[in-house]
Amino acid sequence: MSSGGNVVVLDRGNNTTLTIHVHGATIVSWRVNNQEQLFVSKQAVFDNKKPIRGGIPIVFPHFGSWSVGPQHGFARISRFHLEKPPTRLETGDVEVILSLCDNENTRSVWNHGFKLAYRLLLREKELHMKLSVVNTGMTDFAFNILLHTYFKVPDVNRCFITGLQGCMFIDKTRDGALYQETREAVSVAEYIDRIYQNTPDEHVINNVVGCRKMRIHKFNLPDTVVWNPWIDRAREMIDFGDDEYPNMVCVESGRVNTPVLLPPGVLYEATQVLQVM
Repeated sequence: MSSGGNVVVLDRGNNTTLTIHVHGATIVSWRVNNQEQLFVSKQAVFDNKKPIRGGIPIVFPHFGSWSVGPQHGFARISRFHLEKPPTRLETGDVEVILSLCDNENTRSVWNHGFKLAYRLLLREKELHMKLSVVNTGMTDFAFNILLHTYFKVPDVNRCFITGLQGCMFIDKTRDGALYQETREAVSVAEYIDRIYQNTPDEHVINNVVGCRKMRIHKFNLPDTVVWNPWIDRAREMIDFGDDEYPNMVCVESGRVNTPVLLPPGVLYEATQVLQVM
């Protein structure tokens, strides 16, 4: 275990590790039995200024384009404080807590008092993420929150995502039109950017690393975003390789369709558990 400089490393043994960059508290590596589960672009920029392209960035307090601040909010480009260094529990699991409080930079675009805490627990084949937001100010505020998870896959054409059938979704590739998902398993074979609404608490991605399955279990994160830029949009991003899109898929748990309204002193909590099956 280590927590120096810009990265924090959790080591559970058996080549199972977690690496978090304090810039955005972005998880940049999760290895299970030495197999990397997350995609990070080879062209990702680590300059402590731009968001890191890949891993698990935190979207807060806004999702999407923002007229008053950076796209997807400021959390993913803010330096988090290491509140509790990596600690081994009696179970052998390892936990860490990072946090972000309002400061001069955040108040310049979003004038609210808050504390965002991020507890991570590394288990043998699971990664537990808990997000807590408390309103430390004097007035209500509304916010979006999302875990922008980039999963590493050998071939996105062979991936299938379950748990979305029957859900309504906003299709951002078709001018935000609203549709209903009819498929039992969603495949990705072209540019996709969808916000599925009021989704079940569990999804399974088939054919991830090692031809295994990845279970996503979430609480208080009612929306699921599915995204892959495909070839044309990959070429438009300077921090994403032209040929990398077949090896990733974003399945993102969040609360984006209807913002959370948080009164002063009130706590909001949400969790996501990723399990290699």
